[in-house]
Amino acid sequence: MVNRNDVRDFFIIPDAEPNQDGIIECPYIILADAAIYPGIITPIIIEDSETADVIETAHDNNQTIIALTPRDSSVIFSELSDIYPVAIEIAVGELLQTPNGQDSVLMQGRRRVEILSFVPDTSPPTIRAKVHIDSSDDVENLDTATMTILSLFRRIGELNPNIPADILEYITDIDDPGWLADLIASTLALTVEERLHILQLTNLEERLIELTSLLREELNTLELRGEINNQVQQEIDHAHRENFLREQIRVIQGELGEGDIFQEEINEIHQQIVEARLPKEINERAQRELSRLAMMPPMSPEVGIIRTYINWLVTLPWHQKSDDNLDLEHAQKILDIDHYGLPRVKERILEYIAVRKLAADKMRSPVLCFVGPPGVGKTSLGKSIAKALGREFVRLSLGGVRDEAEIRGHRRTYIGALPGRIVQTMKRAGTINPVFMMDEIDKLGMDFRGDPTAALLEVLDPEQNNEFSDHYLEVPYDLSQVLFITTANDTYPLSAALLDRMEVIEFSGYTEEEKIAIARKHLIPKQFDEHGITNIKVGFDTRALQSIIREYTYEAGVRNLNREIGKVCRKLARRVAEGQPYPKRITRAKLSEWLGPPEYIEQRVHTEDLIGVATGLAWTSGGGDTLTIEASLFPGKGSLILTGQLGDVMQESAQAALSYMRTRAEDFNVPHDDFENYDIHIHIPEGAIPKDGPSAGITLAIAIMSAFTERKVRSDFAMTGEITLRGNILPVGGIKEKMLAARRAGIKHVILPAQNKKDLVDIPAEVLKDMNIVFVTKMDQVVKKVLIKPSSNTRKRNRRTKEGNQNSREQETS
Repeated sequence: MVNRNDVRDFFIIPDAEPNQDGIIECPYIILADAAIYPGIITPIIIEDSETADVIETAHDNNQTIIALTPRDSSVIFSELSDIYPVAIEIAVGELLQTPNGQDSVLMQGRRRVEILSFVPDTSPPTIRAKVHIDSSDDVENLDTATMTILSLFRRIGELNPNIPADILEYITDIDDPGWLADLIASTLALTVEERLHILQLTNLEERLIELTSLLREELNTLELRGEINNQVQQEIDHAHRENFLREQIRVIQGELGEGDIFQEEINEIHQQIVEARLPKEINERAQRELSRLAMMPPMSPEVGIIRTYINWLVTLPWHQKSDDNLDLEHAQKILDIDHYGLPRVKERILEYIAVRKLAADKMRSPVLCFVGPPGVGKTSLGKSIAKALGREFVRLSLGGVRDEAEIRGHRRTYIGALPGRIVQTMKRAGTINPVFMMDEIDKLGMDFRGDPTAALLEVLDPEQNNEFSDHYLEVPYDLSQVLFITTANDTYPLSAALLDRMEVIEFSGYTEEEKIAIARKHLIPKQFDEHGITNIKVGFDTRALQSIIREYTYEAGVRNLNREIGKVCRKLARRVAEGQPYPKRITRAKLSEWLGPPEYIEQRVHTEDLIGVATGLAWTSGGGDTLTIEASLFPGKGSLILTGQLGDVMQESAQAALSYMRTRAEDFNVPHDDFENYDIHIHIPEGAIPKDGPSAGITLAIAIMSAFTERKVRSDFAMTGEITLRGNILPVGGIKEKMLAARRAGIKHVILPAQNKKDLVDIPAEVLKDMNIVFVTKMDQVVKKVLIKPSSNTRKRNRRTKEGNQNSREQETS
């Protein structure tokens, strides 16, 4: 609080008298981070003794002093450039001590002065200052600016309760624009930098313009703050009003005997918890959450979150289970009715049922992984297994899932949090022992949101899934009684840890005979029923079905076959609906009228014996396929050129095959110079399709050897196997798919590694009956079977003739 006696003391302190040049000499002090305006009394804390001595001397002598402001308060000034050029002449009061022991003093600003120089040899230190007199060139402009400032300040005073009303009245009566600007600047809540900037403006018009800008910013801030406060107040009033009305409704309902709606809901949730017969730990958690819910106001945002959480705990199956049908004959019948073939899979399911029948609940549920090409019945077999066991069947597609929270759920701290898809699917199943199928597990992704594959490790591990942890539930959930079945087209994308937790069962492609049987037993009756033509008698000839399989589809499964049969059924349905005549049998001759021209030509890529062209067998995710490998020589520098989108492993196989050829060059009567004077180009057609793997090793070697020796390769042979630098042939995978591909292409002779003889068990008898399989362990055996001895070697004869002509020219020259 300002002492009135101190204020009266300022009136007896005169301003310093300037000389004839308008220059005064006064002691000075340094005021860091402070700005004192002319005519304004400001309390200042004094922190150093030197400043206190100057102030005491000036007060005792009734003298004014100069207050300097450094540009940087952390640096001790030594030159004129270290301080602001415009300072303030001040009158000081008596030094007083604050309760905490610091010195304070009241200072009254008198006038702005411009710093000229220091006078070093005067004691105490003094400063030369030239008094700056404000001038107003345009009175009208100043009047306009003054009126604008007064209008803005009045508006600010209305919005800012910190500005007293007497200040507004006092400012309104001020006639001096300079004094008005300084007084308003001292009243506003400005930063130190803004205050010092106003202080430095000696030109009154510039000062008024700058002050107008600051007042507009302050007014905009206050108006925005007022709008926000009004909105907040309205929302608070609305909430209070709603709560008040709800309390009134509750009291009225109590008077009428209707009860409290919120309390009734609490009682209903409590009853649901009791009826759910939750496990002890889960029941305690639900009761705690219910107690929290009961203590909250009905309109609290967290009420809905807790209510949803309790609902998940109550509706999840914790002990409900289906009774297994352990009748083996019934299971066998169901599996045979729904699916044709697939003996290994059916045998594994019957073994599981048998063990369940003998060992009851001692056996842990297996985790099966069905791996095979599309359309072979992996997903539909899961439904048949559930049907055979008498369990609920639920399916979850994992294709494209990239977020770990999709598996484990989100924590309840997030808005809109939900359990993971595992728990959601279990709720949909309604029992703790369903047949749970996870489709397309090999299509899982991974990005910055986590690795869903790693989250599945706990789900599919029988050692851990009895206490599966979902982030939303925050309580363990038992998945140990679930029969998990996963499907994949290939095991290559799966991690080793995940693959180790599953029992992989291979699904191979169907033979032509199996496809015909499936079409007659399942596909045709199903399509007739779906198209509403079960009342007509139309049959498919066997040759017609063979033609559809060979010429209109090219797949390991039967999905496209089902689609083509559906096309025929649609055309039949239209003729029946229009009352037109329709054929009683679908024959091969009329098939083009129903399905259009064939999409696939039933023939091999090449049917004649050629040099440098060999046929290999490949495995693809859609089944097996034939692979034509071409090798060609032309003059060059011994380079190996590979085209056809070959992967790293296949490129290495080609290099190994070429190296083997070079080591056996003498045995095949191939000059070593040929490897330096000729480039070899290896190409695999269908270049748009990536190809990789080691199983084309012997096919590459035969193509290269044929090109160098100019011996033709038998076109009725197809081969597969990995080659080593010593000519050994190693086993490969996908034998059944490759055999089916060779049979589909009409190739009767197949060369396989001897160690793959064990894989013939999986191949149907009708396929083995039609094929001539040659097992080999060395490349020499392959060469004897597929390379035809030439009658002459034209390229080598021409080469020797060229060398002979060159030798003759050299002799003539000598």
